[in-house]
Amino acid sequence: MLRFLQVVRRAAGVLLAGGLVAVLAACDSGSGQPPVEEFIERHWEFPVAPQGMPPDHFGVTEASLSAESCGQCHARQFEDWQTSRHSETMNDGLRWQLRVFSPAEANSCMNCHTPLAEQKALVSTELDWPNAPDEPPPAHVPEGLAHEGLTCAGCHVRGNQRFGPEHRAGLEGDEEGLPHDGFTPHEAFSDSQFCAACHQFPDDGPRLNGKLRQDTQNEWLESEFAGRGVTCQGCHMPDRRHLWRGISDPQMTRDALALELAGQEQADGEVAVELEVANVGAGHHFPTYMVPRVDLRLLLVDADGEARAEVLHHPIQWKSSVDLTEEYFDHRIPSGDSVRLSAGFELPEDPQGWSLELHMDVVPKEFYERMYRDMLRQADRMDRETLALLQNALAEAEATRYRALRERIPLDGPIRLELQPDPLPGATNARHGSAE
Repeated sequence: MLRFLQVVRRAAGVLLAGGLVAVLAACDSGSGQPPVEEFIERHWEFPVAPQGMPPDHFGVTEASLSAESCGQCHARQFEDWQTSRHSETMNDGLRWQLRVFSPAEANSCMNCHTPLAEQKALVSTELDWPNAPDEPPPAHVPEGLAHEGLTCAGCHVRGNQRFGPEHRAGLEGDEEGLPHDGFTPHEAFSDSQFCAACHQFPDDGPRLNGKLRQDTQNEWLESEFAGRGVTCQGCHMPDRRHLWRGISDPQMTRDALALELAGQEQADGEVAVELEVANVGAGHHFPTYMVPRVDLRLLLVDADGEARAEVLHHPIQWKSSVDLTEEYFDHRIPSGDSVRLSAGFELPEDPQGWSLELHMDVVPKEFYERMYRDMLRQADRMDRETLALLQNALAEAEATRYRALRERIPLDGPIRLELQPDPLPGATNARHGSAE
């Protein structure tokens, strides 16, 4: 047991370079808590330090780092987490990448995808990296912990101490009789900066065409949402639910955009249509990064329901080459901005029963789909297990596609459609202008 914990500190060499961080419970002499910025800097110091052995008086459940153990008491949070993207951060796509990356390259990914030192040690054992522990982990580090991804302890446990948001029931965290010696509440857990540790690259981080490849907090800071105090948690963790849904969730995607369609018949029998698309519900660019694609399509459909023509097609995406060296286009919509799209079509002689159909089709992992297909061309260079992970990753990515919207506008009446989502708490969903 001791051997495992000793090796965790240096597992895979480059993975865990550096020593233990300061205990986060250290507080300033004024408020009794460090300020938000200081707390977050300590809490998300990478690599996250090993927890060490739990106190002897901890029971089996409270000592464990597994999400399932947390769920024994925090049932709703555990159920939500199981459906969330955070529980999938060590899916086959990342596991495949870890097999083809060097340990040094892998560490930068695992800092956010599976951040605990104990998880990294388990991964190094699984992949037979240098300095991996040669003994099984202790009981509080279940072997399946590595595959839990961003698990409960990744955000809430440091040095075997529990940290979380200020308790709504008024608990201070140190009341006698609380499990695992209580918890340390801090307002940082309700601050957008907490999320920025993984969702905002530093200014010297990787860029594409001069733009940070992950710039979500800066986008939020420039939005109306930041000015109104609507944090990341306010949208992605409503009522503190551990959901973290975004582009993969149809309702959240629909609620991000306001759509207005208007058509006007011209003298020559042509119909001119204009579609305005406004980002009113996302407190950052829609979408914020280059992985997803959202296709808006306007189809001319006959009385039998058959599509006769594609009147308009506009991909909302930041599209790059799979090696991230070339930007193809950036059609994202900043928060509060809109784009106007124009097209035209010939009105049928008898429009009775004909219609326009507006589709919103979402490919949440479009970038990865292209990357996986590209890598499959090198299948002959992979061992059987690596190839299986890659094939599974592609199937998983393709399975996330969905149609978020399908609206029918009959042609035998006014061609108008307005879809305005309900405003989020604290936001107005007002438009700031137009990006032509």
